Amino acid sequence: MLPSVSILQQIGLGVLLVVVVLWAVGLLRLTRRGHHPAAGRRRPHRRLGAVPRQTGPAGPPSENVDLTPAERAAFDDLVRQLTSPG
Repeated sequence: MLPSVSILQQIGLGVLLVVVVLWAVGLLRLTRRGHHPAAGRRRPHRRLGAVPRQTGPAGPPSENVDLTPAERAAFDDLVRQLTSPG
């Protein structure tokens, strides 16, 4: 025992260490299982190839904006800048 540390501080440190260990074990168990305990069943992860369409009978109607030739040229220029490597 350290002479400069009171018994209450030592007990508090012990309780704190136990809480940290329990939290870490619980966190590891949750990350291995999934997001919540009911996700214990293993399901294959399916990824979307692309974002599904939002229009159609269940979605909002699609919108269309007509651009002037100058706006279209500026947009094409912007797309080229954003997609160019470097």
